[in-house]
Amino acid sequence: MIYLLLGAAILAFLLWPRRRTLLKGDGWRVGAGVAAIVAFAFAAYATIRGSWGTGIVLGVVGLWSITEARRRPVIRRELVHPPRPELSLSEARAILGVGPEATLAEVKAAYTRLIQMAHPDKGGTEGLAAQLNAARDRLIKRRS
Repeated sequence: MIYLLLGAAILAFLLWPRRRTLLKGDGWRVGAGVAAIVAFAFAAYATIRGSWGTGIVLGVVGLWSITEARRRPVIRRELVHPPRPELSLSEARAILGVGPEATLAEVKAAYTRLIQMAHPDKGGTEGLAAQLNAARDRLIKRRS
């Protein structure tokens, strides 16, 4: 009987409402798995000692805990990039290397010259190409 109470105490500890912050996300799966292992260990011990009823009850608790661990969905945490603030005009001009008086043709020529070197297909990086695109879009949008 002591094993049944001990198993109930462990399950209550793992599933107690105030402890949800401890077992949030994938922690529920881990907690249910640990509870299943503990329940099976105590069930085996109780059965060996001759307490068949307690062993069966703890075995059922262990099986229930395993099904809970497998039933809960796995939480995938995807990397979410925060939105980038729009480039200022001075930053866009600095990236493209044009002055404040640059015409639309000069902006396009500077962009074309730089993107030929910085394009990912030409050995550049995606980050640099994205900066060039953002700078070009910012300066062209200003002209519109």
